[in-house]
Amino acid sequence: MTRPLIEVRRLAAHAADGTALVRGVDLTMVSGRVTALVGPSGSGKTTTALALLGEAGTGVRLSGHVRVGETEVVGAHGITAHAAGVRGGTVAYLPQHPGNALNPARRIGAVLTEIAALHAPSGGGRGASRALSRAALEQSQLPPERSVLRRFPHQFSGGQQQRVALAEVLACGPRALVLDEPGTGLDTVTRAALTRELARLARSGPAILLLSHDHAMVRALADDAVVLEAGRVTARGTPEAVLPAAPAPVTVRGRGEEHPDGTPLLEARSLSAWHRRRGHDVLHDVSLRLRAGECVGVAGPSGSGKTTLARCLAGLHERRGGDILLDGVPLPALVHRDREQKRRVQYVWQEVHDSFDPRRTVLDQVARTAVRLRGLAAGQASEEAGALLHEFGVPPGTAARPPGALSGGELQRAAFARAALARPDVLVCDEITSALDAETAERVLTHVEHLRTTRTAVLWIGHDLRLMRRVADRLLVLDGGRAAEAGPCARVLERPVSEATRRLLDAEELGRRRQTALPAETGANQVS
Repeated sequence: MTRPLIEVRRLAAHAADGTALVRGVDLTMVSGRVTALVGPSGSGKTTTALALLGEAGTGVRLSGHVRVGETEVVGAHGITAHAAGVRGGTVAYLPQHPGNALNPARRIGAVLTEIAALHAPSGGGRGASRALSRAALEQSQLPPERSVLRRFPHQFSGGQQQRVALAEVLACGPRALVLDEPGTGLDTVTRAALTRELARLARSGPAILLLSHDHAMVRALADDAVVLEAGRVTARGTPEAVLPAAPAPVTVRGRGEEHPDGTPLLEARSLSAWHRRRGHDVLHDVSLRLRAGECVGVAGPSGSGKTTLARCLAGLHERRGGDILLDGVPLPALVHRDREQKRRVQYVWQEVHDSFDPRRTVLDQVARTAVRLRGLAAGQASEEAGALLHEFGVPPGTAARPPGALSGGELQRAAFARAALARPDVLVCDEITSALDAETAERVLTHVEHLRTTRTAVLWIGHDLRLMRRVADRLLVLDGGRAAEAGPCARVLERPVSEATRRLLDAEELGRRRQTALPAETGANQVS
């Protein structure tokens, strides 16, 4: 029998305050197979995955045994002196928030070529490095064109940054891959294509550890699944045996209210936006109206301009043309908005890590919103913030830590709580459930629906069309920075008129058919 490439035995992890993050995890990874690690946000998935590289969060202590190939990475007394030797060429890691892993000062083509040169076969020269970097881009669903290679990370959407980071990982040619939520921020079309590429990659030999809340991706890719809850393994087996059935969608619509004089609460008129200069616009003449209590959904392929639209409405993107109106009054850029305008329009970021100060506790930063924008005393603000965080499954002990000590899902919930605590009139939500398991996402959705009963308007940006059917009254589909289609959500998704919408729906249907085809076809070999 072939010896496993990676063996994890009785892995434990403790935070600086003594809290157990991981409790006795056993895990085996074999070349050519995909193992999925699933579980609620904060269950210890990322802590377990980082241990394979001999890494841990700030103040986290590891114990147990982790072996990669012939190298002991974690021993009884923690991370070993040999751990650094497995990173990159043996085990490569794609983080959940790729924007933090990309060098903001360098073009992606130069970085990819350097990485490929370090790992290309000896004697291949520059040509071999370029070929390896181009192949990595193609596997990551990005065209290996000069216009793409010359971009800086900030010139990509969140979903595109995810693919750039994946290309850098693949350019290492690793024997094992750790993929932390690789489908986050991707539209249904790109996610389906990426799933097919990862399946081909798995068949070519590397062992893959997949951390994901996307049960469709887990079912399509994984040979084995391990379920974590509160740091413990609670189930293991095939994905079909351990994953719960998807909940039936519940439709909630029709709460939008017109202003007494017919003026929408928030309106964008002929909005255009660019990054460097006019003529290279990323938004082209986009308009929308948002009424009190209404939810307008925005969907479209990665890079279609959804996040740029959200940042324009939040006042964070100043290179724009057109008008943004709140109650019919022009709304300036964020730096020029008064306290009440800032309170009334709140934005929950897609990349939440960048929106938190790493030196202050999460509770303090969430509470600060109520102090600054609602004028509450610090004690009352802290009490409200703690109660809201606890409602979203972030207990007091976790909230008292700095952002770096929280999981991606916990920090995403904290970002939502921070915005909701302002009691806004308009809430712009950019992929706010992408890092959440189904149960935790349901808590957030319940609170969104509660906010709508208080006449808060919601702009919901997302790729999950099943979820869009639940939350959105009307839907705007963007493609290439232009409005491809707009109208009532049910009509757009049931009788689409644009090719962009049909592509999204076709990809969703393909994913659904793959799930219903199981368990007759299982594991990485099922996807062609």
